[in-house]
Amino acid sequence: MKKLRNLIIVALSVLLLIGGVQSAKADEIAFSVDPNIPANQAEAGSGYFNLLMNPGQKQTVTVKLTNSTNKKVTVESSISSATTNINGLVEYSKNGLKPDSSLKYNIADYAKVPAETVLQPNTSTTVNIDVTMPSASFKGLIAGGITFKQKSSETDQKNNDQGFAIKNEYQYVVALLMRQDKGNLAPDLKLNTVEANQVNSRNVINANLQNPAMSYLNNMNVDAKVTGITDKSLSYSYANSAMQMAPNTNFNLPIPVSIMGAIQNGQFSKPIKAGRYHLDMTVYGQKDANGKYETTVNNKPVKYDYKWTFGKDFEVTAQQAKDLNANDLTVQKDNTWLYLLIAAGVLLLLALILFFLLLRRRKKNAKEDAKTASASTAEADELKAKLAEMEEKLKAAENNESPE
Repeated sequence: MKKLRNLIIVALSVLLLIGGVQSAKADEIAFSVDPNIPANQAEAGSGYFNLLMNPGQKQTVTVKLTNSTNKKVTVESSISSATTNINGLVEYSKNGLKPDSSLKYNIADYAKVPAETVLQPNTSTTVNIDVTMPSASFKGLIAGGITFKQKSSETDQKNNDQGFAIKNEYQYVVALLMRQDKGNLAPDLKLNTVEANQVNSRNVINANLQNPAMSYLNNMNVDAKVTGITDKSLSYSYANSAMQMAPNTNFNLPIPVSIMGAIQNGQFSKPIKAGRYHLDMTVYGQKDANGKYETTVNNKPVKYDYKWTFGKDFEVTAQQAKDLNANDLTVQKDNTWLYLLIAAGVLLLLALILFFLLLRRRKKNAKEDAKTASASTAEADELKAKLAEMEEKLKAAENNESPE
């Protein structure tokens, strides 16, 4: 349990440093949180609650909130069950992830905290957290966290020059663990669904991993490989030796298909192909110098207490591949159809222009022919008139010359 304690302390230290704070300086943080560790702490020296309680027992633990500013501060409080995110990190604050199907005891149902606490300037206040242990006996632990966050209306600021609203959130999270004994319960691991999907507009293969046990899966070391069955040349892999899973949680392990940083490097990822695939995965857990299983991490041998191996076939349909590639920002889009459409449009335009030019020339020629014909008719008429005139003159001359 010492390793578990150290892992949680590290995780909480990170949360205390960056827990939801955006663009905030150290002197801007409006309040601080100091948990008062009770006597029934399962392990001494922890900076979080790890309560050892009897079935059905009720208890009130406290947290000291301090306002070090000259302004009134309103702190909102909430309790959430621990979850595991896609990076293989345990989160103790509310994040919108659905509870796992194996979660029998959601800590939010067994611990209560005031929704709001008002801190007057430069004062401290004690907040009570009422905890009730389930009446049924169980092995393992219930894991969650208490989140303390300054009220949003007090942290919103307005930039007068640009008119944009700036939101700085100050948040602390204290882990809350509940157990009925100090015994260690072995973690478990299951592979559920495997499917093509996206993370941040990047194509991935999601392998859903579940820890249905009421215990942490620490030092989680994952080595996954996806190979094509339909197209045997396809291969995608992922490895991470620094992961962790909270009790009774699941998460989608994303095996990347798209190239990381492709756009920044002027590259393009290959589109995911429709077809059948196979996933092979090996997972180790809980480092132990006397562990039964050994593997290599950073070219050094490491022993673990637990090992799981998984294999699963899955399929990417033509429609899935089309939709995913269309929305992957790193995949160069196939615009052949667009080029063909443009070419067809250009050819059609040229044909229309040529048609109108020919039509115009034909009309022009017809007008010229008509004009020529009209001129010829006029000349003929004039000639006829002259001939008629000459004939009359000849006749008149003949009459004048005839004898009396």
